[in-house]
Amino acid sequence: MRDEVRAGRAAGPAALKAALKRAVVCALTPTADASGADRAALNLAAASTAPPAVVMIVGVNGGGKTTTLGKLAARLGAAGGKVMLAAGDTYRAAASEQLQGWAGRAGAQFYGADGEGARPDAVLYRAVGAAREAGCDVLLCDTSGRLHTNGALMAELAKCGRALDRASPGAPHETLLVLDGTTGLNMVAQAREFNETVALTGLVVTKLDGTARGGAVVGAVAELGVPIKFVGVGERVEDLQPFDAASFVDALFPTE
Repeated sequence: MRDEVRAGRAAGPAALKAALKRAVVCALTPTADASGADRAALNLAAASTAPPAVVMIVGVNGGGKTTTLGKLAARLGAAGGKVMLAAGDTYRAAASEQLQGWAGRAGAQFYGADGEGARPDAVLYRAVGAAREAGCDVLLCDTSGRLHTNGALMAELAKCGRALDRASPGAPHETLLVLDGTTGLNMVAQAREFNETVALTGLVVTKLDGTARGGAVVGAVAELGVPIKFVGVGERVEDLQPFDAASFVDALFPTE
């Protein structure tokens, strides 16, 4: 922006705002990876080469992980995929029942623990085999919400990732961090810690249906280079939408 001002291309408030919007859109638009694949799209190549493709959802408590999983299952199912939801959240009361309810709404299969106190890594390991046996294209794995500052819980999350890799080498093929759009600058710290623990491949920003605009996620993308893949803009199943940088920036900087 300084360069644009010095070059005389951004003279006055309106031009400066337009330059800012262009800069943020550029920052939020991921470049293609080394193979030329679109990094903004879900990597589900394993669904056709060595199914199931495995997607793991992570995040802090209350961010909307389970709801995001249910909406994503519905989206993939509507596109013709055969989906299974795995209840890797073995701690929160009724988490398994909530996910099973989403599986029913989305027309997906469900895999949960046998009884209470099951280890989440063991549940997810077995879920891969169950999805493979059922002929599923995609396995969506829920995990317990955890503070990014809790070392023991983050280590447990890393163990879940290793269990998936043992069950299907290369899994999880996507690791998505769900970020509550009302969080503010703490988004950056969350993204940093989760990325160090489980190597994120994408972000999902939720709860953008109210006054929250989620602008702090720009800092997370700029620092980590992890693309935003979806945004949640409401409670309906169809309110999980693919991320569009231009539309997002227009909402951040609305026309007066």
